Amino acid sequence: MGKGYKGLRALMALGGAAVLVAAACGTTGTASDKEVTVVGSWGGSEQESFLAMVKPWEEKTGNKVKYTGSRGLGAYLTTAVASGTLPDLAGLPGPGEMAEFAKGGSLKALDGVLDLNTYKADTVEALVDLGTVDGKIAAVFIKLSVKGFIWYNTAEYDGTAPANWDAVMATDPGAADSLWCVGLESGADSGWPGTDWVEDFVIRQAGPELYDSWVAGTTKWTDPAIKAAFESFGEVLDASFGGATTVNSTNFGAGGNPLFTDSPGCLFHHQASFISDFFKEQGGAADGEFDFFVMPEIDPTYAGALTGGGDLFGLFSDKAAAKDLLKYLVTAEAQQIWADRGGFVSANTKVTTYPDDVGQKSADAITKATVFRFDGGDLMPAAMKAAFFRAMVDFAEDQSKLDSILASLDEVQTAAYAGQ
Repeated sequence: MGKGYKGLRALMALGGAAVLVAAACGTTGTASDKEVTVVGSWGGSEQESFLAMVKPWEEKTGNKVKYTGSRGLGAYLTTAVASGTLPDLAGLPGPGEMAEFAKGGSLKALDGVLDLNTYKADTVEALVDLGTVDGKIAAVFIKLSVKGFIWYNTAEYDGTAPANWDAVMATDPGAADSLWCVGLESGADSGWPGTDWVEDFVIRQAGPELYDSWVAGTTKWTDPAIKAAFESFGEVLDASFGGATTVNSTNFGAGGNPLFTDSPGCLFHHQASFISDFFKEQGGAADGEFDFFVMPEIDPTYAGALTGGGDLFGLFSDKAAAKDLLKYLVTAEAQQIWADRGGFVSANTKVTTYPDDVGQKSADAITKATVFRFDGGDLMPAAMKAAFFRAMVDFAEDQSKLDSILASLDEVQTAAYAGQ
């Protein structure tokens, strides 16, 4: 795991957003040789952008992508692997689950599929490492999301980046009902936006070494540093629009919509770089009506810390068309299509231009980070990650249960990391 973090200051043109491919699933043995089934977590405008991305490949090859989205991607793939009813290609929930699928033999190694020299030259070494299992490429990053962004409506906030976290929390919400908007609902994966909050607090309060130890299963959830991160998120929840019921019932994609209502529900919204697309498609905002500043320091020792995630893509069949599609998706040609549509930061370092200031600013944020860590939950074993998600929903519902929630996570940790 440590190797995957080295060299991350070189994450120059990384990109991001939060979610991964959606395309139809079905038994690979019955699918047409010209049809590639794909499953993933993209929906709405993201699905439209993915389909626009693959259209030139379809036109050139005569093949067809059959696409289905699933927000509960982890649960879906676990069931699909167990049953053997798999899509040709799929988005993967994260490096943790990727490693489990690869070691179990479900994922196909990509060393003989990709032009490895080109892929490694065009992709930051840390990402190549994160997609590698037992010395072989198990999955590739297509799209990255830079996390820890604090979004606002430019008509309601002047854009000043507070010097530290205390200054953020002391900001007068002005005409807004509350300081924050939070939305944790995401189907079977509900709670994941809360895990991003906790991860951002851990790395800014306790630093990268403890973050790594926690992700690796060495630092317990009941450790004071992890408890402090939950408590800091609790302060955000206390200042959030609508309270616990609204937080847990609001879909992550709509979480920031109250920024743009006539009577604003909140002043700030914490979410990754991909959310700008949702602001336009769901929130009714236009380019120029929203912007962000990066979540500032808490402990000055760890100033410049940043977290991010990425959308992994894996191969589950030996179909020639599926292999060809995968080779296309990692190219700058393919990824520039989505970058031009917005809400996307590329994993290919040759994609360096974006259609608006927010997109360019998102891509540039990673180059300014002095400390960068990949999304912690996505690096954890599947059982630990799922329990982390559930814990955020439970915590938002009743913060008084924090001690028992953390103790329960310790129990899951013991079992989930056994033998690793």
